[in-house]
Amino acid sequence: MPTVHETPRINLRASAEAKALIEQAAALMGTTVSSFMLQNAYDAARKVVTEHETLRLSQSAFQAFVSACEKPAIPNAALLALMARR
Repeated sequence: MPTVHETPRINLRASAEAKALIEQAAALMGTTVSSFMLQNAYDAARKVVTEHETLRLSQSAFQAFVSACEKPAIPNAALLALMARR
């Protein structure tokens, strides 16, 4: 049974070449293989999530968005009918 102080583990398989290169990189950075891999995987994961969750607009697209928010269109009959439904 795991103790309270244990942290979750991530296991993976790698080729001998990949393992050797990762070990060399970790040694050059003065860290353990686990720390090296965790930091680099975490940084990459954070970048992927940020890029996925961030919307970038050109200045003109941003201005169009702001204008649309500030001056919403007048609801048409179809929208009014939809909003009247329960």
